[in-house]
Amino acid sequence: MVTPPAPPDAGADLADRIRSALAGAGDPVRAEGQQRYMKSAMPYRGLTSPELRLLLRPLLRAYEPGSRADWESTVLDLWDRATHREEWYAALAVARHRSARAWLDPESLPLWRHLVVTGAWWDVVDETATHLVRDTLAGHPGVVTPVIDAWSVDDDVWLRRTSVICQVGRGADTDRDLLLRSVEANLEDPSFWLRKGIGWGLRDYARTDPDWVWAQVDRLGDRLSRLSRKEATKHRPVDG
Repeated sequence: MVTPPAPPDAGADLADRIRSALAGAGDPVRAEGQQRYMKSAMPYRGLTSPELRLLLRPLLRAYEPGSRADWESTVLDLWDRATHREEWYAALAVARHRSARAWLDPESLPLWRHLVVTGAWWDVVDETATHLVRDTLAGHPGVVTPVIDAWSVDDDVWLRRTSVICQVGRGADTDRDLLLRSVEANLEDPSFWLRKGIGWGLRDYARTDPDWVWAQVDRLGDRLSRLSRKEATKHRPVDG
């Protein structure tokens, strides 16, 4: 009996197609400026965000992962083999692909952790936190909440930032107790990224429940850094 050939790996094909498309795109002069601005050890190709979205659109539109394993391997292929930062951005776009919505569950948390810890910079960490981790938490709060609590006291500063900002955009669905635990766990940390993140997380929720946020800011007092307080109260009325 003749064994039929294995079907092509759509994920590997997509990763190769993306790398090929990126290799012939961009502006070298802009790339140098982007790398300086982002303080990135990894170089850029020099595409603007709209240009990158336009380049990826037809490739992602045609992408249909055969399985969760195919999808995850594609994300990791683009991420772990990246030579230019746009490949990281493409990996995040694949991670957020419409076909992967069902896989934003607790099983994906090790992947999100990998992206945060190895990305270790605000552009990719914030994208991972405020979309991938946020949606995973929203869909499975009972399982994911303890993981976020653990991340809030992890040795890795970017996991701690993720714990603070991973509910940005959830509005009335925000678990404010989880937000407060993540904030309070990191009040003593001198990191700019954590202090900025604390301010951002509180400011975002203030759009939904400003009285609660102002009360927490007042209760925390000097335990809240000047930067966190400034960010958190950016839209607080002067007499509030």
